[in-house]
Amino acid sequence: MRRRTFLAAVPASAAAPLLAQQNDPAPGPGQGGAPATPPPTPRWAAGDARFNRPDVHAGDRPVGASFATRTAAYGLNGACATAHPLATQAGIDILRRGGSAADAAIAVNACLGLLEPTSCGIGGDAYAMLWDPKARKVVGLASSGRSPRALSLEIARSRARNGFLPPLGAVTVSVPGAVDAWWMLHQRYGKLKWEALFEPAIHHAEAGAPTPDMVAWYIGRSLAAFQRPGSGIEETENALATYAPGGKLPSAGSVFRNPDLARTYRLIARGGRDAFYKGEIADVIDRYFKRIGGWLSKADLAAHQGVWSDPFSVDYKGVTVHGLGENTQGIATLQMLGILNELDLASAPFQSALSIHLQAEAKRLAYEDRARYYADSSMARVPAAWLVSKEYARERARLIRPDRISPVRPGDAPSKGDTTYFTVSDKDGMMVSWIQSNFRGMGSGLVADDLGFMFQDRGQLFVLKDGHPNSYAPGKRPFQTIIPGFATRNGAPWMSFGVMGGDMQPQGQTQIIVNRVDYGLEIQSAGDSPRWHHEGSSQQMGEDAAGLGPTGILRLETGVPSATKARLAEIGWKLAGPDGGFGRYHCIEHRMDGADRVYAAATDMRADGVALAY
Repeated sequence: MRRRTFLAAVPASAAAPLLAQQNDPAPGPGQGGAPATPPPTPRWAAGDARFNRPDVHAGDRPVGASFATRTAAYGLNGACATAHPLATQAGIDILRRGGSAADAAIAVNACLGLLEPTSCGIGGDAYAMLWDPKARKVVGLASSGRSPRALSLEIARSRARNGFLPPLGAVTVSVPGAVDAWWMLHQRYGKLKWEALFEPAIHHAEAGAPTPDMVAWYIGRSLAAFQRPGSGIEETENALATYAPGGKLPSAGSVFRNPDLARTYRLIARGGRDAFYKGEIADVIDRYFKRIGGWLSKADLAAHQGVWSDPFSVDYKGVTVHGLGENTQGIATLQMLGILNELDLASAPFQSALSIHLQAEAKRLAYEDRARYYADSSMARVPAAWLVSKEYARERARLIRPDRISPVRPGDAPSKGDTTYFTVSDKDGMMVSWIQSNFRGMGSGLVADDLGFMFQDRGQLFVLKDGHPNSYAPGKRPFQTIIPGFATRNGAPWMSFGVMGGDMQPQGQTQIIVNRVDYGLEIQSAGDSPRWHHEGSSQQMGEDAAGLGPTGILRLETGVPSATKARLAEIGWKLAGPDGGFGRYHCIEHRMDGADRVYAAATDMRADGVALAY
């Protein structure tokens, strides 16, 4: 989304002659009529072209970067940054009640499933990395569901479109992993009672909460897509009843309630994770998919189990950046940074053509491997350790030229492969980096009877080619785009961070690290800085754009300098303008000021969220 801009108000005295020309004259004082009433000020609307102007910029801050929108929030005891103000408040409230960062993360995610259903919910999967202050290390958690056992490869191929699984409908649904991730996190790190963590979300679901501008806009877009002829969705009545009750779409600021989700949360609060995977909720899900001709079953749900994992890491100029392996694209960030580590990026000026060129070339190289090798490591051989090795990074970096776009292909492996992000920290030093998603848009379009949440369409990312590590199989985890981020320094936590948005996530994470390490920006301006987003690859995953040519498209936000854009075009990049696909960022930084622990929390001006600390 472009930076929000504002037009100065025209003085009433100057506007009066113009208004008089455009409207019928009204009787005024001394003319036998009532005093003239000025016309109402036109209300701002999302996407209003009057205010979407590249020649009008935000106001000037007296300190900090020229493009910074605000100062990070500072606190001594804890911090929380999410995509919705009420979710952030819920996280802070749980921390104040003595809850751990793990407790607060669960409460936040439950709230976001209600407040931001366009990005997440208990119909989707979840991943986390966290700093365990007792073990003094980064711990990974992956709860990604598997494809239904009853959905064969033959059936999946029969539903394919252009060689890939469709974006909507029951064929894309895999087992939701989020609730199990909550349970695992609470069992190991929770302090408050499990039931207490659902109180904020249940309250908002029943009492209602105002809908943010972006959420209202995306709900409207998603529901319209679900109802298009040929969408492939088995039924849409439940989705419409849940998100547009009475046939009325939510608008910016309108109050949204979801009593069905409140009842579902109460069942989980009372019965734990088994209420979802083995109890009443599982029974409803089983009956629903049988009714619509889908494949997800109670047996699939009962078999689900998330896993604790040890993240991979690379050293980037004195900072250790961590990334999940599993079936995610987490190591793409590490591959990009490993390549950039071999280049003299700091000598390329900030927001210069050379800086963006080198970063985008590193992306192209990493994403060739992403499409060739990334998959469910429990069912395919993924050479992750080799892909993030220093030796391989050095080999790939040698392919990059500073003045031209290089041809790329995947490396030859040795023979021996839409989202919400939030982060929470607590007084004991725990920092949780959490990402959770239904994947594309709101998900598959399917809402089980009276449960109040939508199922993910993550299965679309399977490949249907024989022999590919990510090829579809029953009971297999699909390749995942959602990745949390974490960075440590000198064996201590430094940043818990993430950038939402499909294939933008490793690109955005890399830009945050580069902005901080190479260019010295603080955490808020590192996120506010104009971004680039490269689309297209000679190798494709299910969601990757096709038909973009051998070098793809390089999209640049409005704030990238004109001279930089011109030079990138000279190098040979096919440039395109902003399309809202530059991700949304949240971050908490851990600092020590003598004996005091200080948290700084940042959030993205491209979204509806807020960061708070206390």
